[in-house]
Amino acid sequence: MTAPAAPADTEICRQSARFLRHLTDERQLSPRTCQAYQRDLARLEAFAGKAGFEAPHELGADEIRRFAAGMRREGMSGRSIARTLSALRTWFEWLIREDQLSLNPARGVRAPKAAKKLPRSLDPDEILRLLSFPGDDLLAVRDRALLELFYSSGLRLAELGSLRWSDFASALATVKVTGKGRKQRVLPVGSKAREALKRWREARPASTTDAVFVSIRGAALSHRAIQSRVALRARQMGLWQRVHPHMLRHSFASHLLESSGQLRAIQELLGHSDISTTQVYTHLDFQHLAKVYDAAHPRARTKPGS
Repeated sequence: MTAPAAPADTEICRQSARFLRHLTDERQLSPRTCQAYQRDLARLEAFAGKAGFEAPHELGADEIRRFAAGMRREGMSGRSIARTLSALRTWFEWLIREDQLSLNPARGVRAPKAAKKLPRSLDPDEILRLLSFPGDDLLAVRDRALLELFYSSGLRLAELGSLRWSDFASALATVKVTGKGRKQRVLPVGSKAREALKRWREARPASTTDAVFVSIRGAALSHRAIQSRVALRARQMGLWQRVHPHMLRHSFASHLLESSGQLRAIQELLGHSDISTTQVYTHLDFQHLAKVYDAAHPRARTKPGS
């Protein structure tokens, strides 16, 4: 969003110009930082000019709130508004040090909360493509077991990275994981994941560690290495560049909810202590249902030519 044109010369404009010279000459901030302050102050100057305010002392907390609300109406994001308010607080603090003001009217004004982004997930077809990467070499066998287990049981990266073979039941049908707060839970392991794990256990190189997922040399895989392998297999199969382990956890949860509707059960499987954390998946599920409705319901379909 570009800064609006500055209004006629006022005390607000003069003090803004003085402050910008202070940032450039005395504090020697980078040109990019100074330009950001200039844009934010230009917005305030435009607001003040339109509202008839000429001096900084005429701007109280209510006026700053109106200013923030106006930015919101113009479509600025919560993050951008928060940055602008932070710049204003810095400017007002400088005016206080310069004996131009006694109080900072922006100190208690907060930006509106940014809309919470829904977690991104892969759809079932994309999951199938990801899990169908070719190869029977040692790395392919290991990566297939790793990906299958992520999706089968909805594990966090840290949970999968810390797994030991002793955490599995004898037939690999269940696995005990230690989640946040050292809380343990027992999870089912799907048939495809069990098959992949059995192949990996047979092919796994000799190692001094009981870690499930190890390198070719037998060292336990780091979290970064696991993330890299997930991203590599996704790129290999032509999926998004930023496929990461948590996206497989999101996919696990949203696909289960679509087919079962059992939010409490999914809460237990994910290891969420609060149901509100799990409820984000109801939004994902609703998006899926809305698409189905729009495509299938006689009263939802748009008639040709309308």
